[in-house]
Amino acid sequence: MNKLLSGAVAAFSLAASAALAADEVTLQLKWVTQAQFAGYYVAKDKGFYEEEGLDVTILPGGPDIAPTQVIAGGGADVTVEWMPAALAAREKGLPLVNIAQPFKSSGMMLTCWKDAGIAEPADLKNRTLGVWFFGNEFPFMSWMSQLGIDTGGKSESGVEVLKQGFNVDPLLQRQADCISTMTYNEYWQVIDAGVAPEELVTFKYEDQGVATLEDGLYVLEENLSDAAFVDKMERFVRASMKGWKYAEENPDEAADIVLENDETGAQTEEHQKRMMGEIAKLTAGSNGALDPADFERTVGTLLAGGSDPVITQQPDGAWTHQITDAALN
Repeated sequence: MNKLLSGAVAAFSLAASAALAADEVTLQLKWVTQAQFAGYYVAKDKGFYEEEGLDVTILPGGPDIAPTQVIAGGGADVTVEWMPAALAAREKGLPLVNIAQPFKSSGMMLTCWKDAGIAEPADLKNRTLGVWFFGNEFPFMSWMSQLGIDTGGKSESGVEVLKQGFNVDPLLQRQADCISTMTYNEYWQVIDAGVAPEELVTFKYEDQGVATLEDGLYVLEENLSDAAFVDKMERFVRASMKGWKYAEENPDEAADIVLENDETGAQTEEHQKRMMGEIAKLTAGSNGALDPADFERTVGTLLAGGSDPVITQQPDGAWTHQITDAALN
């Protein structure tokens, strides 16, 4: 009996030591808990982080949360951010570095009423367009600049930019002719509101040649000189990509895991499963390593901003393969 008790105590002590030894990592998401971030929730739920000796805390975002500000203030080790916002922040003095790129394609698009007479980008002139801000406006502004469309107000050569909240009300209420949507989220909110797809015209940023990289993983440059931090990020990226590929292959299960982690109870099963199906299209083709060609395309789009470009010079040191080379090979 004593031997059994001693063995149980030893096993408990070993488990406790393992738990204490787990390295803590805090991830700041770009938005609220939803299938857009399924890979991370799957990695946590399936024990992929635990297998790598990590204790990962996932912080949801929201309309009043700027990921760049959170990481700048020390509130997170790594953050999910769109590259335009990250590069703009870097040029302004916050040294963010992309260490991995789970998303290969952009889901951003402009969704318009067909009966407004909009059939092609040139028809956007003299319209009211809903645009997200907080860093999400950068790709749109670059696109308008490339089209030669002024964003200072409605005119024969310009548009009125409506600062859009994170909802689809401006389109449904006819306050705007077009609004910003994502292929996996807001577009379907419009459809769910009773609008038929044939009533709409969509312009995908990918199709317009102005797509920029979304949902990359970013850290502060100074931390990449810390061997212990680099080791944690290698394990974090490896486990996260395992989670993403599992989510791609098991979208319904991934959506269920997301729902289990939604403390607000705001998400629905139908919406999350549909979202996961669309998200899988965006992560497909990426093993987690940033494609330099995708980076250059993003930079080219942002530099082509006319008199008010998102960034004014070629970024130096804004991404690295240091983490993914070690994590994925």
